[in-house]
Amino acid sequence: MKNFIALIKREFKLFFQNKVLLVLFLGAPILYGVLVGGVYKKGKVTHLPIIVVDEDRSPLSRQLIDMFNDGEVIYVAKVLDDAFNANDEAMKHEATVVVQIPKGFSSNVNYNRPTEVTLFVNASNTLTSNYAMMAANVAAGTMKAGIQIKAQQKKGVPEFVAAQQYEPFKTTIIKQHIRSGNYLYFMLPGVLLTVLQQVMMLGLALSFSSEFEKGTFAELVGKSQNVFILILVKILPYLFMSILIYGLYYGFSFWYRMPLHVNGTAFFWTTLLFLAAVSFIGILVSLAIPSQLKATEILMVIATPSFILSGFTWPLSQMPDWIVAIANMIPLTHYLQIFRTLIIENGSVEYVQDAIWGLGWIAGITLILSIVLLQRKISKIKKDTPIKQTV
Repeated sequence: MKNFIALIKREFKLFFQNKVLLVLFLGAPILYGVLVGGVYKKGKVTHLPIIVVDEDRSPLSRQLIDMFNDGEVIYVAKVLDDAFNANDEAMKHEATVVVQIPKGFSSNVNYNRPTEVTLFVNASNTLTSNYAMMAANVAAGTMKAGIQIKAQQKKGVPEFVAAQQYEPFKTTIIKQHIRSGNYLYFMLPGVLLTVLQQVMMLGLALSFSSEFEKGTFAELVGKSQNVFILILVKILPYLFMSILIYGLYYGFSFWYRMPLHVNGTAFFWTTLLFLAAVSFIGILVSLAIPSQLKATEILMVIATPSFILSGFTWPLSQMPDWIVAIANMIPLTHYLQIFRTLIIENGSVEYVQDAIWGLGWIAGITLILSIVLLQRKISKIKKDTPIKQTV
């Protein structure tokens, strides 16, 4: 028994001596609890932008616009006179609903002629689009009830009877950018791209740390002391293998009958930038942490909550600023926005300029830090160990 207790004490001692394990075991639950709690703290989505196309430009249509603004869930980001640029304005303002009020709306309602208000819903983000759609529909329904009740009361009809009478106008909902309303089309790409980021980071976490642990870094430097070449040879295999993974993902899209339509070269170059940013983060951690286990542990902490923080499911606009700042340091946040706009919504590259700049900053900063750190490692190994240059 004494021996058993001694062994237990020994394990506790080893546990508390391992600083990385201590931080991960105790810090990760606290960190994830704070992050996830901060992301979903509001519990509901509010202040979502919508676009209104007011072709009627009447007091009644303006009253409907005011009703959209009265609720906490949606607000009118812009009012257009026609639908010509409605889709572009919706992408520019990240609006998930475009409400079209037709010409003659007011007169048709006043003379009991058929008319309808159309809601064009961008369902590429199922959560936000549903919130905005329901809020707009409720506002329109409230107006319908008010118009009907007033009209019937003027005729002497009791209020409870008036509420069940003729509908003054119809509301039509048209969902766009989602295949057959399939939730898989929304979730699968986000999850698979999260997995890709994680495996890339974890793989590259071993790139230089394995050389340090095995004592082969001097041999590597003997073959080349050019930091750019050394970084390139470490990331190229992963870049080539990522092509196979993208091919596999594309195959999944056909297997699940949800083909992705990739148009133009913009997606190719932004994907390359995303892979570069992820690779340089992996390289940087691998250089900074000379232990394979510790490097992978640290990158696991970074990669695990990235999907929650990315804004793919729960919008960044609903998160606290400090969480948004953390999310913007993760490549996946910017890439999922690019993916949704270019692939799911069939938008153009002009609507993802901020996301591209975000990836560029991450890639640039991590590359520079990796170059500086690698050069210092090379200088140290040259000083400590005579290196024979090999071809």
